[in-house]
Amino acid sequence: MTYEQTVDYLFTRLPLFSRIGAAAYKENLDNTLALCASLDNPEKQFRSIHIAGTNGKGSVSHMLAAILQEAGYKTGLYTSPHLRDFRERIRINGEMINRDFVVDFTEKIKPLIDRLEPSFFEITVAMAFDYFSSQQTDIAVIETGLGGRLDSTNVITPELSVITNIGWDHMNLLGNTLEKIAAEKAGIIKKNIPVVVGEVLPETIAVFEQKAAGLAAPLSIASEKRQALDWKWTEHHQLQIEVAEQHKTDHQVYRLDLPGLYQTRNLLTVLEACAQLREKGWSITDNHIRTALQKVKKTTGLHGRWEMLQQHPHVIADVAHNEAGLLMLVEQLELTDYKNLHIVLGMVKDKEVEKALAVLPVHARYYFTQAHLPRALEAAQLAALGKARGLQGNTYSSVQEALDAAKQNANPEDLILICGSVFLVGELY
Repeated sequence: MTYEQTVDYLFTRLPLFSRIGAAAYKENLDNTLALCASLDNPEKQFRSIHIAGTNGKGSVSHMLAAILQEAGYKTGLYTSPHLRDFRERIRINGEMINRDFVVDFTEKIKPLIDRLEPSFFEITVAMAFDYFSSQQTDIAVIETGLGGRLDSTNVITPELSVITNIGWDHMNLLGNTLEKIAAEKAGIIKKNIPVVVGEVLPETIAVFEQKAAGLAAPLSIASEKRQALDWKWTEHHQLQIEVAEQHKTDHQVYRLDLPGLYQTRNLLTVLEACAQLREKGWSITDNHIRTALQKVKKTTGLHGRWEMLQQHPHVIADVAHNEAGLLMLVEQLELTDYKNLHIVLGMVKDKEVEKALAVLPVHARYYFTQAHLPRALEAAQLAALGKARGLQGNTYSSVQEALDAAKQNANPEDLILICGSVFLVGELY
């Protein structure tokens, strides 16, 4: 098979969550374990960091990968979903996986694929582990796809487990209370392996404490160790954050090329993760951290985090797609100067769409659209749900058509925000 044929096979022949939703979710690790066993357990051949959470896990994963690479380590990075290119999911030192490896790997295990009928995600996890092992990475940052306990990535024994936060998402699969969702995410906690939790809620703190205590896993809460005292946007569109650390009088200042204000929370998680890695002997200096954070996008290829695509009018893309993520965007909008607000919005069917719409500003002009995948919520249905909550606008058949209309209607002092779905934002690149 050619590379194009291979990717088409992976996308069309295998259950794919981004295409069909919950039907692709497997409630056990059997397939992943079988795939890894057939490959001589590559997941045991490299060290790793495991990252879960409702929001922020992508940003935290990319920041940590950039820092480890800056510190001189050959660093793997596995994330999902991709925006445009399948190979974005699997990187080493920022470089996407080799096309030939994708083809050779798929052909090598095709008999097992035919027998096990694994999901797309299970195959890509095994591919990533085999790639990181074959390329002799020093460490790999592994982002969960969904949940934690039953996520296909949860066959590794990492150096460190990280859980960014807990919010409402995928309740049909993870549970209908924050405690149940937290318990699923806490499934990545391993015996005697330190765990960093970015933020906790009254409903979730006991879940993490009990799970960590039961496994003798040292637990640290990032938001209790450090505090963001002040922030500002620099003239180069970077986010500058002043951080105070518990029991220390000196404050540290960091600059991020990820200008979303919500990155202040992610930064605290990253800093505590680095502190835990240092305790385990990883050579990460303050200078490594500062330097890496200023070039995360360049180093790792991260896109779609309050990313400015154009000025006059400002066009900003963000992959926020659930209630908590969109609420953070609204907080940022309240601190951003603009004359009129235009929002290009598209979502997927299996999200808590009505809860998400409830936090969006009614004063904006909306351009309801949809990504080109079966899971996408039809633009007309999204518009009807939005109208019921006071969100006014028209429908468009594609994100590009919606964006073109927004640009036509916008003044140079206006702001156009594209959000609501990773897949929608992906069609911009």
